Amino acid sequence: MAPEREASRERAATGATAAGRPRTRLDQPQPPRRRFLPEYDPEAFGRLSERIARFLGTGRFIVWMTFVIILWVVWNVFAPRDLRFDNYPFIFLTLMLSLQASYAAPLILLAQNRQDDRDKVNLEQDRKQNERSIADTEYLTREIAALRMGLGEVATRDWIRSELEDLVKELDERRPGARGDARVVFPAEHPRGRDVDDR
Repeated sequence: MAPEREASRERAATGATAAGRPRTRLDQPQPPRRRFLPEYDPEAFGRLSERIARFLGTGRFIVWMTFVIILWVVWNVFAPRDLRFDNYPFIFLTLMLSLQASYAAPLILLAQNRQDDRDKVNLEQDRKQNERSIADTEYLTREIAALRMGLGEVATRDWIRSELEDLVKELDERRPGARGDARVVFPAEHPRGRDVDDR
């Protein structure tokens, strides 16, 4: 009984089970698995596809492709018979052009998908920027409205001058022996006199 206990203790200490398999430990990372497919960087491949798609959409590519096709046809029509590698129906040329088209279409689609993803990110950033701009505009509108309301209650210089002139006239009228013409104590800056709008 004691040797079995000691064996089970040793197995528990080393991480082995009764079947002889090592017990998986959860506190240690597993070794990386072997991968049979080649690994590649999708970002680098996307950049390469964008470069190729950008080149395929230029006039330079069309000129070079036209030059190669004309050279191919002229060589295979006028060259000596033993140096021709693609006779009249130009089956090999057709194969090469279809192969180029079959690779060009997915590369162009991949580049367009990446551009769509960038456009989505840019549109989202523009939308957030527009929301911030609208919030800032609303805040400034509220502040300007508050300033206008506050300025509506501020007494201007012309209004204070007209009120003081009214008080001087009233005091002159109450004094015994006041003259008929009221003297101007505070001359107005504007010839229109009392500014009603400044109240």
